Amino acid sequence: MVAELSALQQIISALTGLNGLPAVIVECAVTTIYTSLGGFRISFITDNIQGVMVVCLIIIAVITVGVETHIDRSLIEPSGLLGSSLLGWQLIYILPVAILTNDFFISGFWMRTFASKTDKDLRIGTSIATVAVAIILTLVGATGLLAAWTGAWDGDPETGSIVFFLLLGELPAWVVGIVLVMTVTLSTAAFDSLQSAMVSTGSNDLFRNKLNFWWIRLAVVLIIFPVVVVALKSPDILTIYLISDLLSASSIPVLVIGLSDRCYWWRGFEVVVGGLGGLLTVFIFGTIYFDNAKDGANLLLLKNGLYANDWSAFGAFVAAPIGGVLWAFGAFGLRIALQWTMAKIRGHRFGALDRPPPLPPLSFTGREGSSEEDREPVTRLEASPVKGRFF
Repeated sequence: MVAELSALQQIISALTGLNGLPAVIVECAVTTIYTSLGGFRISFITDNIQGVMVVCLIIIAVITVGVETHIDRSLIEPSGLLGSSLLGWQLIYILPVAILTNDFFISGFWMRTFASKTDKDLRIGTSIATVAVAIILTLVGATGLLAAWTGAWDGDPETGSIVFFLLLGELPAWVVGIVLVMTVTLSTAAFDSLQSAMVSTGSNDLFRNKLNFWWIRLAVVLIIFPVVVVALKSPDILTIYLISDLLSASSIPVLVIGLSDRCYWWRGFEVVVGGLGGLLTVFIFGTIYFDNAKDGANLLLLKNGLYANDWSAFGAFVAAPIGGVLWAFGAFGLRIALQWTMAKIRGHRFGALDRPPPLPPLSFTGREGSSEEDREPVTRLEASPVKGRFF
């Protein structure tokens, strides 16, 4: 949410020179009102609008940039963008790890996954989205090269995340106007999904649907106020994402171990220790790499971003998952040792490694009269008798 609002106010400032705060406030108010009235269903509708807007924005950008943009060939070689770089090779590892693990934290993805009618529909939808996103990212990514070679971007890393809009800002005023409207629409559609996901997570995961739904919505509204303040103070959108990416890189690998039936002995204790241990490993790596604890702590916030031209960011994204897994297995060994010792002292049977009882048989929970094609087995909606355990 911070990154979304920060991006919106930076884009408005870049395209119009105006203060982006009013637009941020209006977006928060509008999304809060219609998500409160329409719930998550309205978020699905705005997502469809978002998809159409993205396609229209890309088409307009491709045509207008192709016609109006003129590359200064004298800027191509000095930019160094066509040559090999240390950061380029590092990103081959950093980006897949950061994006893959961070997507596990996005509740909106999970809500859409569980809302799919069948697994077949889910696979078709994700396949189409993968192709579409790959094409869009390729086109949008190419604007970074064009922005540098036309002089629209001066190479400042702090504005590197909005070079697409800096390039469009050089186009005729009518194009800028259309882009501005589409940008606000896209941001609104993304922001309402985040709000809906927070409400769902708070209601279901934190309070187990025991707290009145409107209290959850009120809590989300109250959270938006500090989010707006942080968004306006955040100088770099990329840094915001990198911090959350580092957190997910340390905790998600140890979490997915527990998703395997073969790792039935994995507990929440290992996940928590592994996630915290991954961050501690990043701090230890940074302290050794920079030879002081202060810079080691700053590495947790990735204050130098990705453009430090050293191995700090790469090392952080290596240390986080590997350190997390090592700490988790250490915690597993400690837990097993303590439970075995307690069983011996109390004279009880040691059952920490016993396989849990099997789940009830799968059943069809679709609508009556649906076709055989749609009758894929899905898990019962009733609560599973096998509860997750922390120790």
